[in-house]
Amino acid sequence: MKICIFGAGAIGGYMAAKLAKAGAEVSIVARGPHLAAIQSRGLTLIEENAAPVTVQVRASAAAADLGPQDYVIVTLKAHSVPPVVGAMQPLIGPNTTVVSGVNGVPWWYFHKHGGALEGTRLASVDPGDAQWNGFGPDRVLGCVVYPAAEVSEPGTIRHIEGNRFSLGEPDGSKSDRAVALSQALTAAGLKAPVRPRLRDEIWVKLWGNLSFNPISALTHATLDVLCTDPGTRAVARRMMVEAQEVAEKLGVTFPIDVDRRIDGGAAVGAHRTSMLQDLLADRPMEIDALVTSVQELGKLTQTATPTLDAVQALVALRGRVAGLYG
Repeated sequence: MKICIFGAGAIGGYMAAKLAKAGAEVSIVARGPHLAAIQSRGLTLIEENAAPVTVQVRASAAAADLGPQDYVIVTLKAHSVPPVVGAMQPLIGPNTTVVSGVNGVPWWYFHKHGGALEGTRLASVDPGDAQWNGFGPDRVLGCVVYPAAEVSEPGTIRHIEGNRFSLGEPDGSKSDRAVALSQALTAAGLKAPVRPRLRDEIWVKLWGNLSFNPISALTHATLDVLCTDPGTRAVARRMMVEAQEVAEKLGVTFPIDVDRRIDGGAAVGAHRTSMLQDLLADRPMEIDALVTSVQELGKLTQTATPTLDAVQALVALRGRVAGLYG
């Protein structure tokens, strides 16, 4: 089984290191000093209560160097994927599965969804249908990413917490390809359940991202503060209630209520959300996949999202002023 991680930063690097350590045939596409360090010294993984481990993985900036794969696992930020679909084509053979380990509403959301919106394409996350046409929705296997990790220095991944990568077919089936990848990830010491209702899990994670991320980017507050301050908690709650109405119209079931989800965010502690981290580091902000996509779904389901609309307008302008969005 040949597995390529496309975008082997923190999360992709963590997955690649675990797979390589377990003896899997894994390669990575990366760039810059991180790639140079991996090519010269190997990929180092630092986990709590364990000695650092360095593994040798085949690494390149060019997909053509690696050739067709059985699985291509995409771990880029959502807005970074459409521009590189063309560059990924050398990795894709007739039986390649593309695993979408990307935050937010996925581009394939309405593939095999059923109902009136079956086959709908989402411009906010796949402008110009780049992924829909470039990969094809039949290739996709969904993935919800839970671990937290960071690139502590080029070539070195520090694992912070979590080891679950939930997998799911768009039609909810327990396919051979999903089971095979689950087994490979499990053999590497990761949790990789195959879920029949992956979209429910996508929404539970998105619930926090669509509210906590933009509020933190606007206020610079950490999770513990924005989830307990009465004002920002109320704004987050209204955004989440609006999003829940959208999701439930799409057939999603939420296993927890809004307040428990917010309390869960508070329990994480003094953590800067990914959007705030990107803003502070002058990196492009992941606004469309996390926020604008829910607006788009609101329009498709004829659901009013006034609080989400207001916050999206504010964080989009914040991103444009910083030169990190649009």
